[in-house]
Amino acid sequence: MKQDEEAAMHSSEVKVKPGKSLTSWAQKQLSVVFVGVLLLLLTYLVVSQQFGIRAPYVVIREAQRITDKQLMKAPGETGVAKENGEVVCSKEDSSDSCEVDGDVRVNGTAMSVVLVPAISSEHREWRFRPYSRRESTSIKEVTVTQLQDAAAAPPCTVTHDVPAVLFALGGTTGNYWHDFSDVLVPLFVASRRYAGEVLFLVSGIMPWWLNVYKTILQGLSKYDAVDMDADAQVRCFPHVTVGLRMHRVLNIVPERSPGGRLTMADFAGFLREAYALPRGEAVSLAREPEKKPRLLLINRAGTRRFMNAQEIARAAEAAGFEAVVLELLREERTVEEQAREVNSFDVMLGVHGAGLTNSVFLPAGGVLIQVVPYGKMEYVSRLEFGEPAANMGLKYLDYSVAAEESSLLERLGPEHPAIVDPLSVHNSGWAKVSEFYLKQDVRINVTRFAPTLAQAFDYLRQQ
Repeated sequence: MKQDEEAAMHSSEVKVKPGKSLTSWAQKQLSVVFVGVLLLLLTYLVVSQQFGIRAPYVVIREAQRITDKQLMKAPGETGVAKENGEVVCSKEDSSDSCEVDGDVRVNGTAMSVVLVPAISSEHREWRFRPYSRRESTSIKEVTVTQLQDAAAAPPCTVTHDVPAVLFALGGTTGNYWHDFSDVLVPLFVASRRYAGEVLFLVSGIMPWWLNVYKTILQGLSKYDAVDMDADAQVRCFPHVTVGLRMHRVLNIVPERSPGGRLTMADFAGFLREAYALPRGEAVSLAREPEKKPRLLLINRAGTRRFMNAQEIARAAEAAGFEAVVLELLREERTVEEQAREVNSFDVMLGVHGAGLTNSVFLPAGGVLIQVVPYGKMEYVSRLEFGEPAANMGLKYLDYSVAAEESSLLERLGPEHPAIVDPLSVHNSGWAKVSEFYLKQDVRINVTRFAPTLAQAFDYLRQQ
């Protein structure tokens, strides 16, 4: 046994030629190994680029969503089009969507989108709600399928030479803020690249809603929308965007938009163009010191009303503004009428609520002053209106209501948890937050509020 072990040791010994050291021989061998590994790595990279190696997709079910975190790509952005077409799906915080490029066939009544391959391909399937909030269970699901071969493809009954965007209405549709945040802004992101040459395929269609926002929709598409639920045609397209991506509420993240170019300033500019609004910029007191900037005070009809609106208006006038008190979002006002009204002002002032959505119609360089209800509502207020306003090119200011300025103090008493410990209410869930902090009126202390008005005026004076 010992002899066998010694023989094995000797057989594995390295023979070193005379004049060569063991160190130099080992260095030479390591160099050969390194070159070999480098060649293998380069070969893998070339092959992976040529054949588009990537992680497999998944079927999106009720309890399973897209796991691939892939950036959306605008058509043509990748250079050479893939012969077999391509499905690229993406998952946002609240929404799922797919970009389907190639021979794409859509059947409305079946809520199906099919990619037909030119040559044999792997069968893949995705299923999700084509709405910006995936938790809206009332939205009908759409199935996106990459077929294995063309034999199983439904024949085209209508062929289009323009792309399409397929999306759903429903969920929170009908609330003014949600209409913009959940539908119109994401639809702008999905379709603006086509300059009107795009067809909208709508599930859960609401004719009244299409009529309310027809000016915006006609600015994005030159064609009448298709009612998916009543459309038995098999429509064929070169490209279909399935679902709407909501980056953030009432906001656009430029690097997530197709091509990484769109911003909320672009959206506001598009609205001014669509409605032919006359003012692109707010008054500049540096250039026109004789002008008096106009301030719009929005007073709500329901909760979160100003209980001393006229007193606040007088304080605004004392600060140098021409102040007007209006109640927006009235049924007799069209969106176009609201847009023209708001565009004539330089400053918008209002309590947190849907009416502040009209800030999208303010001229660039204007000011939005948001009065934040009592109850630690600063974060949600800035998320829903403050950040979008800043990204639209507006100056954003906020004023947090003190307990003494809120109707809650008189209604609940000074010892109520909603007064002394707002955080405990937030920890109880959104229903409790809504019950207390979204159902209060405010009486602004105009002396305390005066510095905010002065800050708005000074901003316009410096422009």
